[in-house]
Amino acid sequence: MAPISIKTVLISESVDPRCKAILEENGIRVTEKQNMTKDELIAEIEDYDGLVVRSATKVTADVISAANNLQIIGRAGTGVDNVDVPAATKKGIIVMNTPSGNTISAAELTCALLMSLSRNVPQAAMSMKQGNWDRKKFMGAELYGKVLGIVGLGRIGKEVASRMQSFGMRTIGYDPITPPEVSASWGVEQMSLEQLWPQCDYITVHTPLLPSTVGLLNDESFAKCKKGVKVVNCARGGIIDEEALLRALESGQCGGAGLDVFVEEPPKNHSLVEHPNVISCPHLGASTKEAQARCGEDIALQIVDMVKGKNLVGAVNAQVLASTFSQESQQLIKLGEAVGSVLQSFSASKKPFSHVQITTQGDCMKSSTGYMTSAVLVGLLNHESGCCPNLINALSLAKETGITVYQAHCASAGATEGVCKVEIAANGCSYKASGSVQGGAPVLLELCNSVFRQPISLTGNLLFFKAPANPQLLSSLAGVLATEGVEIESFSAPADRSGDLWYCVGVSSLLRDLSALNSVVKDAAQLSF
Repeated sequence: MAPISIKTVLISESVDPRCKAILEENGIRVTEKQNMTKDELIAEIEDYDGLVVRSATKVTADVISAANNLQIIGRAGTGVDNVDVPAATKKGIIVMNTPSGNTISAAELTCALLMSLSRNVPQAAMSMKQGNWDRKKFMGAELYGKVLGIVGLGRIGKEVASRMQSFGMRTIGYDPITPPEVSASWGVEQMSLEQLWPQCDYITVHTPLLPSTVGLLNDESFAKCKKGVKVVNCARGGIIDEEALLRALESGQCGGAGLDVFVEEPPKNHSLVEHPNVISCPHLGASTKEAQARCGEDIALQIVDMVKGKNLVGAVNAQVLASTFSQESQQLIKLGEAVGSVLQSFSASKKPFSHVQITTQGDCMKSSTGYMTSAVLVGLLNHESGCCPNLINALSLAKETGITVYQAHCASAGATEGVCKVEIAANGCSYKASGSVQGGAPVLLELCNSVFRQPISLTGNLLFFKAPANPQLLSSLAGVLATEGVEIESFSAPADRSGDLWYCVGVSSLLRDLSALNSVVKDAAQLSF
């Protein structure tokens, strides 16, 4: 991936001053405007390359549509549910978060709520302020020996586990991604949710808010838990069904809840907040000086590293870019785009595409299939009406236009290493091309079964044509081109010399009309690199 140019950034919320300072130190102009309405943000965002937000700014599809130059949306924090990620992806905009910035703060607040639930600390403190001395009323329970269920074993879940183990708690958990042997190495036994619910004295959730996690703790889940189980949510409102939680609190099935997040913030329905067994906070998980400084600094450094082409951290919708920062990968991306462009020029009159098969060949390309697929699609889609493909949105744009994409990798066939083979089908016709990188530049090896004697450098103005092998072919072609005011600069012929074959000539300029070649060739295509 060539370094992305970010010259101007809008910061729409209160972010640590280090964020602005780091960006400006690296030549990026920064504007800070807080508390904008949606309409104000839409009017303001038009000319910025980057946007930095926390959780209050709603980066909707309308905002993204108005952002003509936007290339990155940086979330100084973990959750990105305030950003329309699909809309950003479709427009080719990177959405980036700071995956570890608030880890410690969120974990510590979770532990504080677990301890407060066990000993009724906030309720007792409030009672004392009212002049009471109710020792029996606030009888608590030790955490020692109790079972803590951790749903979501990412960074925060891991930190919660290590801290609560020091209190003598047994930690069990569930996570569909983290391997059981990994969580076991930091003292958490993984199991299914069906196995987890009935064992827990306390449950804490640390998952993103996804369709699969909405209402994860609901009436059915609470019914499977121990009577009096206590729950904590410092992740996202909605992971625990608030109405189901209230019913469980009222029945005694749930003995208490520590809530830092709500479905609606601030909550308008105060039934949960006012329940005597609920300890609530106004979304304070990342509200520490350290977390805010870390998140602000992290998002700025991540943007700068991306701009300088060093690496990519925290991209939630552009994982394909993570391995594209080496010189070799950038050369391969140019190859993929070039091969895609060649085939696009052949099929321009045969659209729509129905399917594309991209095959990488050779050990050196084992890890490149993902971004090579996107690169080829960029070349294929580059001239589509209203289409601005890049590595981020190429796959989604292809799907949207009805193209089925197949990708594969195979071992090297012989001595040749690092080959990209592409086959496209368009309106009943099939076209194939293969290329590689030689001398740091993309070259074409084969076109529609015509293997070239010398690889064709994919630079300058190229004219491809199909014609029968004929000793007079080149001179006939040169005459036609001269009549059109076009000079031949190079000539590439296939190794085979029988039947209808594809040739390539480098030309001084592209032809105004390919039909001028009809008397000499059977088919033709041209493009400029």
